[in-house]
Amino acid sequence: MIEVNWPLFVATSLVLIVTPGQDLTLVLSRSIAQGAAAGLATVTGVCSGLVVHTLVAALGLGALVRASESLYLALQFVGAAYLVYLGLQLLRTPQGPLAIQGTAPKPLARMFFDGALSNLCNPKIILFYLAFLPQFVVPGARHAGLSLFVLGLVFALLAWMVKAPLGFGAAALTHWLRLHPWSLAWLFRVSGVVLLGLGLQMALQWLL
Repeated sequence: MIEVNWPLFVATSLVLIVTPGQDLTLVLSRSIAQGAAAGLATVTGVCSGLVVHTLVAALGLGALVRASESLYLALQFVGAAYLVYLGLQLLRTPQGPLAIQGTAPKPLARMFFDGALSNLCNPKIILFYLAFLPQFVVPGARHAGLSLFVLGLVFALLAWMVKAPLGFGAAALTHWLRLHPWSLAWLFRVSGVVLLGLGLQMALQWLL
């Protein structure tokens, strides 16, 4: 019922999840400032935001598939182009030490709320879901909305499974990255190459 290239989806998702960004920086900063519980509350909030994005994307894109297969195919081309753009941006990102600052103590409920709000208000996440998830759903699929929903939930689960342990080990990780700034540079470059390759592969897949 759900036709998905799971190995490619999981591998690409993991690379994207560990790429430094707004959500990961927030998780690390809260973990350093208030400990592992704060980091866990924050990452749970972030992933809750991803679930909301998943629901919106599944409903909206699922309706688009049912309305017009040609429009959905056009969206996939736009999505492939956006992934190429993200890859190029990562390759061109100035490399430097990871900048993480401490924050004043806050209750765990507020940590959860801040994580969810940070994710929900990030327009890059919305664009990412619109560009990324459709690449793994066959055009004209009878259950496209369900497929998109499952993909989004799996991505949110993977994000929690990766970022929660990073939150627990945030202090050691941050210290190591500050001592080895080139490791962060290579993380950006590898992520950029993966996104660039994925975007080109998806575009060629529908052209050939």
